[in-house]
Amino acid sequence: MPEVFPGGDGALRIQERLDALARISAEPGAITRLYLTPEQARAEVLVAGWMREAGMDVRRDAVGNLIGRIEGRRPGGPALVIGSHLDTVRNAGRYDGPLGVLTGIACVEALLREGVPPVALEVVGFADEEGVRFSATLTGSRAFSGHLEPAALRTLDASGTTLAAAMRAYGLDPGAVATAARAPETILGYVELHIEQGPMLEREGLPVGLVTAISGASRLEITLTGEAGHAGTVAMTERRDALVGAAECVLAIEARCRGEGHLVGTVGRIQAWPGAVNTIPGQARFSLDLRAPDDAQRSAALADIEAACRRIAVRRRLGFGIALLHEADAVPCDPALTALIGAAIAAEGYPVLALPSGAGHDGMAVAAIAPIAMVFVRCRGGISHNPAEFASLEDIEAGARVLLRAIRGFVAARAEPE
Repeated sequence: MPEVFPGGDGALRIQERLDALARISAEPGAITRLYLTPEQARAEVLVAGWMREAGMDVRRDAVGNLIGRIEGRRPGGPALVIGSHLDTVRNAGRYDGPLGVLTGIACVEALLREGVPPVALEVVGFADEEGVRFSATLTGSRAFSGHLEPAALRTLDASGTTLAAAMRAYGLDPGAVATAARAPETILGYVELHIEQGPMLEREGLPVGLVTAISGASRLEITLTGEAGHAGTVAMTERRDALVGAAECVLAIEARCRGEGHLVGTVGRIQAWPGAVNTIPGQARFSLDLRAPDDAQRSAALADIEAACRRIAVRRRLGFGIALLHEADAVPCDPALTALIGAAIAAEGYPVLALPSGAGHDGMAVAAIAPIAMVFVRCRGGISHNPAEFASLEDIEAGARVLLRAIRGFVAARAEPE
């Protein structure tokens, strides 16, 4: 097979571009690129230049997604899309998102050196996967798939600016958002390369992995109500301490989620009122983020957790309330595309480790209009959303070779006899 890059310097070239993007930040000494900011604009200019250098035609759609395209043998035909996102969380690492975009550009460039591909190829740098500024994830990819609700335009950032106003200030027309939507017949499939954001590949000593599904998620808020009282005068046996009840609930959540593979539950926030050092907490509220690659598994766990927390509340004489804040179904990866990636991993000489993604990705939105698949690249310590985020040059090269081989297999299968 031809090398991914002339001279075999593919990983180094990708890394140099990652480093160049990392220098575009709203915060000195950190990597912060939020949606519809000057930093996003500068990143778009840089990535658009690399797309053009690779031979692609480049455009920006109505929500700010950056799209590079090369035509197949039938101009205007449907495309295989390779993508990820260009925005970051605050104080981010440099690999989450951009690695998939830049590796996609590199693979398209390699394919163009072999001639015009049988089908069109697109690389998309999605504009707002993280959702940091407006607290709404997958904005770019939801618009791309035609599932961005009009109400999203009224969401506010921390300064009180609406999404619609921010789009206008950025040079976009919020009234044209619908034009970003792609019809299913224009997309043959979607493939995303991403760092794993977890420890499994490192644990198994493998540079790449095969994603089977993107986990569904439920986010809830649970409230326990007891009775505030004096810390020195209310006997321990008479207390209705809401915070102690919440602590027991947190342990029950941990116990339930430890019992099943790929099921994870996280309590990331807990608050107590009145919050005085010498007062028994009369109310406690905590979050629950529950994820699993199978929706039935997640639903069963959620039912068990709610029942356990209710029992704790009854035993401790506490009021109980639960509110669902967010729910997203699991997204299974397409069997045919996944088989291509698995074959590519094996052809590169690696065992095929199949694993779900516990984190959300743009593919969750794109799956509404196209089959999707993902390649994971090992990241050190499983760390992401953190300046310590790291993927080695060797692992980047392995991921690029797997992605290229899978893309080549996909387009070859659709080649018509000359």
